[in-house]
Amino acid sequence: MHVVFIEPRFPGNQKLFVRALAEVGATVTAIGEGSKGSLDDDLKRWLLHYEEVSSVCDEGAVLKALRFIQARAHVDRLEATVEAHIMPIAKVREAAGIPGTSVRTAFLCRDKPAMKEVLRKGGVPCAASTGASTAAEVREFVEQVGFPVILKPRDAAGASGAIRADSLADLGKALGSFGLGQPGRSVAVEEFIEGHEGFYDTLAIDGRVVHEFATHYYPNVLEAMRKRWISPQFVSTNRIDSASGYDEVKAMGRKVIELLGIRTSATHMEWFFGPKGLKFSEIGCRPPGVRAWDLYNVGNDMDLYREWAACVCHGRPSQRASRRLAAGIIALRPSQDGRISGYDGLEAVGKSFGSHIIDAHTPPPGTPTQPVEAGYMANAWLRMKHENYDELRRMLDIVGQTVKVWAS
Repeated sequence: MHVVFIEPRFPGNQKLFVRALAEVGATVTAIGEGSKGSLDDDLKRWLLHYEEVSSVCDEGAVLKALRFIQARAHVDRLEATVEAHIMPIAKVREAAGIPGTSVRTAFLCRDKPAMKEVLRKGGVPCAASTGASTAAEVREFVEQVGFPVILKPRDAAGASGAIRADSLADLGKALGSFGLGQPGRSVAVEEFIEGHEGFYDTLAIDGRVVHEFATHYYPNVLEAMRKRWISPQFVSTNRIDSASGYDEVKAMGRKVIELLGIRTSATHMEWFFGPKGLKFSEIGCRPPGVRAWDLYNVGNDMDLYREWAACVCHGRPSQRASRRLAAGIIALRPSQDGRISGYDGLEAVGKSFGSHIIDAHTPPPGTPTQPVEAGYMANAWLRMKHENYDELRRMLDIVGQTVKVWAS
């Protein structure tokens, strides 16, 4: 099988998809934004050919590069795994007559109001939501559902660009930041759902889930990405097959995959559970970010990158998740913006939990800090594992209370 893979160099784990394709026997060509000279030795060894384009989001440029490749060899699959690439590559895929995620599916997995309209009609419980192009439309929605509400770009991933409004004053500020009323501007507006937030990730073959994982946020993402003092975590459970509470999440996820027309693909779904029960939040038709697959690999004694490649190339799974360990990450925020000046507590954590630490990232003193909203891996972080989910949570809490990242 000949697979063309989009952008093999960035982010860093992109090369793991290329490696996996090569290991399952695929012939791999890549299209990316860097020069051939920027490819490392591993990529040069794994790739049959590489085509450079100015932007992998430029559909015309990618289609031209793909036509060049197709003129020399049959292409079976065109694969992309980064959120921003999914829609443009779906359009190129359809123009070139290559099977894979359709434009309809890509659109529904990106446009929040359209996504939820389809899912609600299909019986999937979602927060009340709408798309709005004017401030008047937003206010009309708020009159119907009440405060608080969440405003976010229609195609945002996770909490990126999301603003919570608890009052008319908050709403006015939020509306100003989105520039509503200008041509082409539109926003997704949603009822705020109270409850615990997590995510459900799958690998599907022809619409059938063959691997699934559940992960919990502590605290919810919107709060975690706005408050510096929090050392936020997300933790993948090893109880997804043994605790009955996950059955509803699994059933919901399968229904979402069916309704959105997802076939052979990785997925990443966000959900809430609270006083109003289980509610679907949103989906990406691609692997999760923040290297969540690394945690799944450790916890389940498997290689999900290779498993993804086996699903794409051979249409069947080749591994089984062991559910042996829970695994999680904790983000360690600098005390302020500036440059990192030092750490406290790392040695104590190492002595107490060394055997349970997967890996850690502690940028050296002098490293410029990144803003809180840049995410879980933007500054220092530590990843851990344990056979017992509750014990892992306890250890991660202690890490957050013990480790200090100083900046000046």
